[in-house]
Amino acid sequence: MLVTTDPQVKAHMREILRQVEAWLLECKVEKLIMAIKSKETMTVLERWQFDIHNTKDEQAVLDANMLSTGSLGSFSPPSTDSIPGEGSQTQTQTDAVRIPGSMTSALSLSLSHRQQQPKPEKTEKEIQSEIQAILRQITASVSFLPMLDEKCTWTILCQTERDVEVPATWSDADPHLVHNAEQVRLRSFSTNLHRVDAMVAYRLQDEL
Repeated sequence: MLVTTDPQVKAHMREILRQVEAWLLECKVEKLIMAIKSKETMTVLERWQFDIHNTKDEQAVLDANMLSTGSLGSFSPPSTDSIPGEGSQTQTQTDAVRIPGSMTSALSLSLSHRQQQPKPEKTEKEIQSEIQAILRQITASVSFLPMLDEKCTWTILCQTERDVEVPATWSDADPHLVHNAEQVRLRSFSTNLHRVDAMVAYRLQDEL
């Protein structure tokens, strides 16, 4: 794996990553993309995409749904009847049945017990191990990616939520898609704040 020694490039990357880190801590980043382009034609040759999911928000929604379910004092046993002409779709009909007080308390206690058991947080060692695994996979990708035998440049793209404050040094850009791309999904990893799904898209050599 090649590492740049150009001080200007390193300074530029530090500035980019400093802003991305700030957005990540605010859970405002949805995608982080690096597009490698031909310097002569500006054609996108490779596109590395990292989809970032805010797991804390997902857990909060799940907890809210469980809390709402736990406050109910009735139970509705579903019965499914097929809807004519709708194939495999079904229509659910329910009849509310009142649960005796003692049973309701037991149900609420059971739900509350489950709600009080949050998903255990990952240790730093576990997170680093997952990140190291995807870095090894990225390094090994030279085995299937086409050789870039021309001068190239690159662009960093960051897709954020709409309400984010964008510095003047950043500007709007197109998604830098790869035409007729081959795609390979890479390993995923997660922290206590995010889950990251990775993918690389590239053009076959005979299409360049």
